Amino acid sequence: MSTALPSDAADHAQASPPGPDATVVLGEAEIARALTRIAHEVLERNKGAQDLVLLGIPSRGVPLAARLAARIAEVEPGLDAAQLAGSLDVTMYRDDLRQHPTRTIGTTQLPVDVDGKVVVLVDDVLFSGRTIRAALDAISDLGRPRAVQLAALVDRGHRELPIRADFVGKNLPTSQHERVRVLVSELDGRDAVLIEGAHA
Repeated sequence: MSTALPSDAADHAQASPPGPDATVVLGEAEIARALTRIAHEVLERNKGAQDLVLLGIPSRGVPLAARLAARIAEVEPGLDAAQLAGSLDVTMYRDDLRQHPTRTIGTTQLPVDVDGKVVVLVDDVLFSGRTIRAALDAISDLGRPRAVQLAALVDRGHRELPIRADFVGKNLPTSQHERVRVLVSELDGRDAVLIEGAHA
C-alpha cells in the first residue's frame, strides 16, 4: 500500500510486523505521559468533564479514548469512565471508498446521546485530515453536539484539509515517504510510535 495515498488509510491499516528500518520515536512511558497531559488539557479547556464524550476512531483511537477516559475519571470524582468513552466508525463517510471499496465496516458505540455534548474525537495519527472530515460527517448524522474537539496522539503534518488538533501528544515532522505507526497494547501487545521508511 502506498504511503502517499490522499487519505489517512495507511496509518489505520491492520498492524504488520515492524520493518527493519522502523525507528521508535515514542515508547510506553512517553505515550503514557502524553495521554496524561492530554487528559488534563481536555479538563482544563472544558472546565471539567461535564458534558464530555470521547469518541475513538477505529482502530487505535478506540483504546486511546478509553485510556483518556480512565485518566479523566481519576481526576473527576464520581465519573464513570465507561460512560465517557465510545467509538465512531467513519468507514462509509470516507472520500476514498471508490479506491478502497472492500473496507471492513466497524462499529459506532455512543456512551450517551451526543446532542448538546462536547465531543472529543480521539485518533492515533493526524495526517491529511480526511479521516477527521469523515468523522465530522458521521457525527452530524448522529446528533448536534455543542462542540467538537480533536485529540491526536501524533500529528505528523501534511494536512490536505483545514483541520487542526486541539490536543496533541507529539508533533512529529515527517516526509511523505515515511509511515508513522502507532502500536497499542490492547491490539498489538505493546505501546510504541514508529517511523518506517525514513531512508526510502
